[in-house]
Amino acid sequence: MIDGESPHALLRLRAGMIAVPRGTFRQGSAEEVESMLGTATPHPLNGVKITTSAEAMDAIAEALDLPDRFGHTLDSLYDVLTDLSWLPPGEHLLLWAEPSTLRSEDRQTYDAIRTVLTEAVADDTPGESFLSVLVLTD
Repeated sequence: MIDGESPHALLRLRAGMIAVPRGTFRQGSAEEVESMLGTATPHPLNGVKITTSAEAMDAIAEALDLPDRFGHTLDSLYDVLTDLSWLPPGEHLLLWAEPSTLRSEDRQTYDAIRTVLTEAVADDTPGESFLSVLVLTD
């Protein structure tokens, strides 16, 4: 969480957002995105100090409580995000605030992780749990 704010308060930090619910990109106001939350379990990711691939992998692992089999690579990230069997059933929403830190420090890593997140939420493998991602633009 950011400065003790609730996960829903993250949505009020930025007026414009890019949402990736089940692989669909959408831009909208914070109010529109907040209404999309519904019963999703939020998993906040504070990107303000993320400047490397290793830091990003660690932060995502912590935010989603990834299983020990996660190997901290892009392939491994995709694998665990498309099999969320370790999480309770339902939608799990990764809320990535301050992505611009990684984007400005290491654009190639940012693009690669963003691609993996996009592909993982677009994966239509059946399961009781599924992932959505909100990348808050700044």
